[in-house]
Amino acid sequence: MFSGDVIATFNELETNLYDYICKNSEKVIYMRIRDLADETHVSTSTILRFCRKINCEGFSEFKVRLKLFLDNNEETTIKSSQYALSDFMERTLKGNLDSTIKEAASLIVKSDNLIFIGTGSSGILAEYGARYFSSLGKFSMYVKDPYIPIHANYLHNSTTIALSVSGENSFTISHLNQLKQKGSNIISITNNKHCTIARMADINISYYVTEEWYKKSNITTQIPVVFIIEETAREVQKLSQQKPYSDL
Repeated sequence: MFSGDVIATFNELETNLYDYICKNSEKVIYMRIRDLADETHVSTSTILRFCRKINCEGFSEFKVRLKLFLDNNEETTIKSSQYALSDFMERTLKGNLDSTIKEAASLIVKSDNLIFIGTGSSGILAEYGARYFSSLGKFSMYVKDPYIPIHANYLHNSTTIALSVSGENSFTISHLNQLKQKGSNIISITNNKHCTIARMADINISYYVTEEWYKKSNITTQIPVVFIIEETAREVQKLSQQKPYSDL
């Protein structure tokens, strides 16, 4: 309700008023303007000026908007991740996830370099993926800084694994575009195959779980992603051991 730009315009009295409202929102929506003035030790004119700064014509409109804001931010019930996990495992048994993982592993094992990219929680998993693959003998690196420049010349025989729940992250898309143009193969791990990042990839591995949000944070379970990363790494390790024999 209060943007950073608006908060920056508050004077000392208005900042104290803002602080009181944030700490007593449930109480303020039922107060009269005189009551709020007495509680915060400011004049009613200061309160009206405060309301106009946040585009409210008066205190009554401000209270209505504050109540709507509070109603939209009520606590939501967070389901156990076991439901999403059971759905994923059921689809895994019925679908072609295993064959897609093997296809991805075959591509990775032929590559000289392996790069993981992602931002947010996907960036954390990119770091985990790079470490897990490296632990199993396929040295990997990760990129989770959305602003890092990509100018390397060793990307021609490389594979990039892009992690994204929505598959629409603009920074990841921008990085993928650069990596693809430099010759890197693309494997994407996304929640569905009908997204931009999946369409950019040579191979897409989708896990299809219900997206969950808590307020403005995406809290969709990442358990399927960990499973896919680990299964792919194990398949790469197995293929790497077989490689000398297949070359005979």
